[in-house]
Amino acid sequence: MITIHGMTDSGNCYKPRLLAALLEIPFRHNEVSFLDGGTRDPAFLAKTPNGKVPLLELEDGRTLPESNAILCYLAEGSRFVPADRFARAQMMSWLFFEQYSHEPHVAVRRSLVVYPQLAASATPERMAATLAGGRKALAVMEARLAVAHWLVDDAPTLADIALYAYTHLAPEGGFDLAETPGIARWLARVAALPRHRPLDWTPAG
Repeated sequence: MITIHGMTDSGNCYKPRLLAALLEIPFRHNEVSFLDGGTRDPAFLAKTPNGKVPLLELEDGRTLPESNAILCYLAEGSRFVPADRFARAQMMSWLFFEQYSHEPHVAVRRSLVVYPQLAASATPERMAATLAGGRKALAVMEARLAVAHWLVDDAPTLADIALYAYTHLAPEGGFDLAETPGIARWLARVAALPRHRPLDWTPAG
């Protein structure tokens, strides 16, 4: 059985757990958190020198870091990857957007708010910058979701899984989703997918 090493409260770590639930892929969850130094433990660093979660570990011992790379691996051949070449490229475009334009602002601002260990980094300048950057990223999503049910074509893809993770947590970072009704409707659609599981879910046993 595969193992997903990750931090339960992390949106990036939630992505592969959620996808595995949606696709009914069995896995073990191993809690590893930067908050208690788990990501700097020598045994963990031996698996991934970058010292970050999530990390996928296969049955044969091979490991794969980076949340969106893990999504692509788990979803190969599934309904969450479009068959059409251009739609598949659009999906990838949203995955890059999530890591470069969304996560650095929406996720980071939420982390600065909810984790006391990061309070010293929550300077007024950084909070203002992440708020502005997050609003810009959410506006890009809203432009699409105001007129469409999903980010790519007419069915959920990995783009929706990747961007759902931190977008549904955005209010914890001080973002008002009442300003983006298209996003709010989309969040409800993702949450209604069969076998959807919440952020704090991990498999039993």
